[in-house]
Amino acid sequence: MQYFITGASGWIGSAVVAELLDAGHQVAGLARSDAAAAALTSVGVQVHRGTLDDPEVLRQAAAASDGVIHLAFKHDIAFSGGFEAAADADRRAVETFGDALAGSGRPLVIASGTLGLKPGRVATEQDGHTAGEFTQLAGGPRTRWETGELALSLAARGVRSSIVRLPPTNHGDGDRGFLAALVATARSKGFAGYLGDGANRWPAVHRLDSAHLFRLAVESAPAGSTLHAVADEGVAIRDIAEIIGRHLNVPVASIAPQDAVGHFSWLAGFIGLDSPASSTLTRELLGWRPAQPRLIEDLGKGHYFRATAA
Repeated sequence: MQYFITGASGWIGSAVVAELLDAGHQVAGLARSDAAAAALTSVGVQVHRGTLDDPEVLRQAAAASDGVIHLAFKHDIAFSGGFEAAADADRRAVETFGDALAGSGRPLVIASGTLGLKPGRVATEQDGHTAGEFTQLAGGPRTRWETGELALSLAARGVRSSIVRLPPTNHGDGDRGFLAALVATARSKGFAGYLGDGANRWPAVHRLDSAHLFRLAVESAPAGSTLHAVADEGVAIRDIAEIIGRHLNVPVASIAPQDAVGHFSWLAGFIGLDSPASSTLTRELLGWRPAQPRLIEDLGKGHYFRATAA
């Protein structure tokens, strides 16, 4: 099979590409820059030049494929104050893929998230599918939730659609996401912080395990499936801070809620969330079994604490 992937040169996308190629599939990828195109070409990926704002490129690539994995999101815009614009572009891309694949029975797999699904309790794949559960969302976050539901609704149009909800951290050597930001903050501030008592939990998964789930999803997930790429149901932020403090040889301390933005910057809106999640139903449905190091073990390996990590 040949699958078209957006975000193919990214942190998770590059792992998905390798996973698919190793399984004998062919891969085509969207590249918005010369560097991305060169990286994809070097590993045998067919390149489609364009961005999420090029609907005709997306439509043609999807129509020529045996299925689509949509991973790209305008994170640079989202985290600089333009989350709603990024979410709008994401929705338009999914609409384009839906139109291109309608009636074909081919798969469309999109990335979503677990953070904030059921604050304070373990969220399952069955949660988060009614508007009443997200009355607190507005603007871009609500649009992104609606995009996930739109993708699932494409099952009624003859698309084998599914969503893979990702934890806030897809960890591993080379990560430049949330965990790397926490390490960089601790290094610059001189201590590793957590909000309040730090007992709030984040789910986690190694990027190679999430890549494996994306392959299983595009190969065989039933239409309308919600999947959780969760290995650790919930790791306390205080435990993460303690490991960071130990490796950097800096103190560990609580941050008062009113000081969160000053200390954590853009992470302030996420760091205090208690948002554990389960993947029991996903494992039963697809036989997915995380095989890579769990978060605490991976942090202990030391690669997050190299001088160049940021």
